[in-house]
Amino acid sequence: MEIIRAKPNEAASLSEIAFAAKRHWGYPEQWMEIWRPDLTVTPDFISNHETYNAVEKSQIVGFYALNQTDRQLDLVHLWVLPNRMGQGVGRLLFSHVLEHAKALEFRAVQIESDPNAEGFYQRMGARRVGVNTHYVEQQKRELPLLISEV
Repeated sequence: MEIIRAKPNEAASLSEIAFAAKRHWGYPEQWMEIWRPDLTVTPDFISNHETYNAVEKSQIVGFYALNQTDRQLDLVHLWVLPNRMGQGVGRLLFSHVLEHAKALEFRAVQIESDPNAEGFYQRMGARRVGVNTHYVEQQKRELPLLISEV
């Protein structure tokens, strides 16, 4: 498996991976529609964000994307195909995130995590530093805010 820079023409494939991975957690379909703008990866997004794919046998099996500002590096996407979860793809991607962050001279990566993914990030060494509260159909959701030091 290799980690390579995503290309804008791969946007639809990355969106499919994001939706499949999020659905894997059993969220209602109406929530998936509410989250469509956040889960949809566009060619412009790939052009303007550090986006990398995990590729095996010419197939994209996962990806991540970073949002960089002057002071902060945020992990805005890290998704793995459901049939590849638990096989080291996420670990490989997250290790690449940290290596890439170090190369960009950041000391930490911030992550607003889905509650279902928090355990993964903690196993990778991230620590919870807070919670962001969001509402979906008037239902309160607390999303863990994590920091992973490089």
